[in-house]
Amino acid sequence: MIYVLFAILSGVTNVVSRSVNFVLSDKIGMYQSTFFNYVFGLAGSLLILLVSGETFKLFDASSYNAPWYVYTGGLVGVAVVTLSSYLSGKVSSFYLTLLLFVGQLFTGIVIDGLSTGKISIYQVVGGLLVILGLSYNLYIDNKNSETVSA
Repeated sequence: MIYVLFAILSGVTNVVSRSVNFVLSDKIGMYQSTFFNYVFGLAGSLLILLVSGETFKLFDASSYNAPWYVYTGGLVGVAVVTLSSYLSGKVSSFYLTLLLFVGQLFTGIVIDGLSTGKISIYQVVGGLLVILGLSYNLYIDNKNSETVSA
């Protein structure tokens, strides 16, 4: 149960972070905003590292035996923050969250498929139903906005 709450909290912080980053990018620029996002993220990470008492693992050679590409998550994060800052001013928070969810959903299906060699038809159908619901919602919103402006 605690993991479900953590997942919900992660989703909340994701949307709040995206909104705050958009406001900052609007004030100082998208790339500067991304830079400060990571500077403060680094400070927060260091603080958590110190409080956790796991700093000794930084100096243990066995902590660095993974393939090189698994250390590049920060680069992917920079792309996420930059794209989210850019898109936040162009797409409503609701739709951006749904579209990001769809991207995450299908990326998760592909990664699961690559790692297990199987793709679940139920996951694909679920993802398609989400896209169908999103499309229908967009259609209704467009129809309602045409009615209001007429």
